[in-house]
Amino acid sequence: MVPLLLVLLLALILFGAGFALKALWWIAVIVLVVWLVGFFARSTGAGGTRGRWYRW
Repeated sequence: MVPLLLVLLLALILFGAGFALKALWWIAVIVLVVWLVGFFARSTGAGGTRGRWYRW
């Protein structure tokens, strides 16, 4: 009974980790798209100056 519970627990942990990693990949892709849209939308400014929508 204990080995069966350990295998089920391991499967649950691996499934949770896989789901979390997939969710993090989607969040990273969304952030990248937002950054690229902001970069290209602000790259053409008045007089040819390149503005930035963030401060570093």
